[in-house]
Amino acid sequence: MMIKAIIFDFGQTLVDSADGFRSAEKIAKEKVFSNLFSQLPNAGDDQLQIFLTAYRQIRKNFHAKSNFSRFEIWQAVYERFNCTADYKKLTQMETDYWKLVQSMTKPFPETIGVLEKLAKQFKLGIITNTQGQKTSGIHRITLFPGIEKFFETIIVAGESGMPAKPNPKPFNHSLEKMNIKASQAMYVGDDFQKDVLGAGSVGMNPVWLKHSLVKRSWPDPDTNTQFRVITNLNQLLKISVNRHD
Repeated sequence: MMIKAIIFDFGQTLVDSADGFRSAEKIAKEKVFSNLFSQLPNAGDDQLQIFLTAYRQIRKNFHAKSNFSRFEIWQAVYERFNCTADYKKLTQMETDYWKLVQSMTKPFPETIGVLEKLAKQFKLGIITNTQGQKTSGIHRITLFPGIEKFFETIIVAGESGMPAKPNPKPFNHSLEKMNIKASQAMYVGDDFQKDVLGAGSVGMNPVWLKHSLVKRSWPDPDTNTQFRVITNLNQLLKISVNRHD
């Protein structure tokens, strides 16, 4: 069937925040460990490794439940070590975390040019998960008006009663708002579970973006879901032309 709309994820799809997240995570872990260490008088030389193992497991568990609140993750780490978190400190840490991520986020080199061309032929939309941030009521996409202007529909899943991807509801809601069938939509994202499987579950045409500029260990999925793989947004232009009459 003819493709009428192309819907995108935001982070690591239209913009690159990888360096920002790595830097922000490193600083956050160091601060949390330092605060915990001061409350653990019997901490030994191996305490850092024990802390890192617990931190990574707690973060993994939260992400598996589509909960991306850094505040809540850090709070759970404190509880794991039977320590009390300082609410004001964690709130400030979360604010600083997102400021650093935002300051180091930039569009991929080809993003604007690709969107300009696609917008002439297709309806464009975004479905992105909330950042889980307590200290700001806006999604960071609003910091990029040069990108935001191309999209007629933007859905931030995981807030305001809309469950986070890969739940089918945000995908179906986007289709309803754009007045198209799932088979007429292509969905582009970097996360295999949330984006490729999520979009595929409602009948969209998933495209997995494994961007060549992103340093990352990509999963090797075993699935029946049909999807395409691209390593640069420019490759969408060829795919979309072949699927658009």
